Amino acid sequence: MTESSADLEHLRGRLLRFAEKEAAGISPLYEHLARHAAEDDDITGLLGAAQPGFGAPTLLFAAVHRALQMRPFHELANYYPSVGGSYGVDEGTWPAFRSFVADNAERIRELVATRTTQTNEVRRAAVLYPAVALAAKQARGAIGLLEVGTSAGLLLGIDRYSYRYQTEQAGQLAAGPAKAPVGLHCALELGPGAQLPAIPKRLAVGARIGLDRNPVDLADEDAYAWLEACIWADQPERARLFTVAAAAQRKDPPELVRGDAVDDLAAAAKRIPESLPLVVMTSSAVAYLGERRQAFLDALGELSRRRPVWWVSQEGYQVGLELLLPGREDLKPTNSSAFGVIGLVRWQDGKPEARALAKAGLHGQRLVWLG
Repeated sequence: MTESSADLEHLRGRLLRFAEKEAAGISPLYEHLARHAAEDDDITGLLGAAQPGFGAPTLLFAAVHRALQMRPFHELANYYPSVGGSYGVDEGTWPAFRSFVADNAERIRELVATRTTQTNEVRRAAVLYPAVALAAKQARGAIGLLEVGTSAGLLLGIDRYSYRYQTEQAGQLAAGPAKAPVGLHCALELGPGAQLPAIPKRLAVGARIGLDRNPVDLADEDAYAWLEACIWADQPERARLFTVAAAAQRKDPPELVRGDAVDDLAAAAKRIPESLPLVVMTSSAVAYLGERRQAFLDALGELSRRRPVWWVSQEGYQVGLELLLPGREDLKPTNSSAFGVIGLVRWQDGKPEARALAKAGLHGQRLVWLG
């Protein structure tokens, strides 16, 4: 299907914003590819095959990554550390990418049309942990954890990972089990007027459930490979942590439920004993709800009429907390970078009390605690 000029212009804008705000300074490979892709109608047009609401540039790059995993003998593999490449970005990177995509366009288009990005970024546990711990402190005991948009559910192991927060004020702060299978590091800065958060050593989770429109079974080789492909190809540390976390989860997998974030939220919540305060967690998931974001908040409020409910989120401000905390210009992304906002919303009898706790790197690498 040929994309209209207006559609192509929209997709080009998405690719450029991704290059400038998300990949710049983080992924030289994807920044370079996104900038060139935005100038190439054939490559940009492949993104137009995505399901409505899921056409993020990361989906295109995940599809190419997956195709390269299956055919790693092309010249492009030299530029992808994930498949053994050692070349840095140079004048040959884009021609190799363009050639590979042209040779595999049918397969890549099929992946873009049938898959969604399900980046189960385990490092996000580090930026969510202080907020979940604060909800647990307010709940005064063990919590029931329900993650919406859970993918393979790696973030549901948030209480089982160890954390090292590097601070300027107090050196390194440690949390989590001492002999955890997964160790995560995160830079922790303070915003104006902020004080270091109290980060408890342990977090008590009494039950855990994951809800996703298409939950991922890590025992399925193809599904596992797709999650690997969703990790940016020049970031081997992210891939390593995914492998370790996935191996740990296989030993004690959480219950994952297939369903809709709005329509099936109440049914998923019922799987958690009502004796446990409910903490609903989302991470880069609410944007995919589109115009149903308010319906999701309404569903959370409805849950709170029957039991204590908290919502812990790592989302862009304009797709997450803005509906509850309007007018916070300080939480909007800047011209030079994008970031997530760590939010904590406590519902009591249908009424929300919302707080923006921190700004966070999109992949959990940095946390700026707010005053």
